[in-house]
Amino acid sequence: MRKPYPSEVRERAVRLVLETRDQYETEYQCIRSIGAKLDVGPESLRKWVRQAQTDAGARPGTTTEESAAMKALKRENAELKRANEILKAAASFFAAELDRPHTLVAFIDEHRDRFGGVEPICRTLTANDCGIHPSTYYAHKSGTTSARARRDAEIVPIIKEIHESNYGVYGYRKVWAELNRRGHTVAQCTVSRLMKAEGLSGAVRGKKIVTTVSDKSVDRAPDLLQRNFVASAPNRVWVADFTHVAAWAGTVYVAFVVDTFSRRIVGWSAATNKQTPLILSALEMGLWQRDRSGFPVMPRELIHHSDAGSQYTSFRLATHLAKEKIAASIGSVGDALDNALMESTIGLYKTELIKRQGPWRTLADVEIATAEYVDWFNSTRLHSELGHTPPAEYEAKYYSQQPNLQVTATI
Repeated sequence: MRKPYPSEVRERAVRLVLETRDQYETEYQCIRSIGAKLDVGPESLRKWVRQAQTDAGARPGTTTEESAAMKALKRENAELKRANEILKAAASFFAAELDRPHTLVAFIDEHRDRFGGVEPICRTLTANDCGIHPSTYYAHKSGTTSARARRDAEIVPIIKEIHESNYGVYGYRKVWAELNRRGHTVAQCTVSRLMKAEGLSGAVRGKKIVTTVSDKSVDRAPDLLQRNFVASAPNRVWVADFTHVAAWAGTVYVAFVVDTFSRRIVGWSAATNKQTPLILSALEMGLWQRDRSGFPVMPRELIHHSDAGSQYTSFRLATHLAKEKIAASIGSVGDALDNALMESTIGLYKTELIKRQGPWRTLADVEIATAEYVDWFNSTRLHSELGHTPPAEYEAKYYSQQPNLQVTATI
């Protein structure tokens, strides 16, 4: 039986809808967007919002700019109709001609007047795995460029798309890895050269800021890992820590829980204080997400490791871990290596999101951006430690090969 949505997730989702409602055309768009970011079904979230509005004595209502929506729909329908016509024409044209890119150039020559020029044809063909950039077409038509220049013209738009769609944080190694994942064979040095020419570069990490404040008056759990963060399967070792984000409305604290097997962020939470509930919410989200995905944490199989901060040595957290039959593990004070993997994840979060997209205004702004980042981090971002594979894909591959492998931790 699946666990119900945690109350913290419900409260956060409703609060974000109410606080960001004016950023969307309709309330449903807001609910669907926030729900997608927090992995909450839109119908469930709609009911929660309706109940919250009822409790507050306000009437639910939605507004829609019908004229704008109709115009957008007409434009979309026209574009789809043109795309379909282009694809129909391309299907018959390419049936007899297989020499690319010369075949693509010939097709554009024959149909550019019919479909409004070169760019719409290139855009439609590229969107349907038959990519050709307008610059490539014009280069072929001029007949003055070298083979290398033509190849560069083909690959540069793809490099730009990869870099832009990944928060602009990928360096040439990850861009090269993603190109290969998409089936584009290109040398790593070529990617480096083209990115340098286009002014594209990866994110560079800054200095670490210490947030650990220990409580020497309480007994701490032993260090069960001894800096060995290697796990044989998911849900065996989770590491936890939190960081802070400067916002106009005040400091925002963000806590994370990461599975060391796949580097996946299984849970996170944000608040305007760094008390124990911040830590508990991140842990609860991790347990809920795993249960929801069909791979719940089994009793006595998981180690929860953290630094020696007072939030992680609190009686409340210890009680909760014991209730869930999770082994507690705590590293030494002032030694980042004792929680190095978590420090690395937080470093990426600060470098790839917080520093590049600030300044931040409110808690809600940080929460929305963090939800989007975590989804990208888990499902799309390439991790060199995983063989340039996203965490979700890495776990899926593991479960497909060894679905019943279990290792029990001692509590």
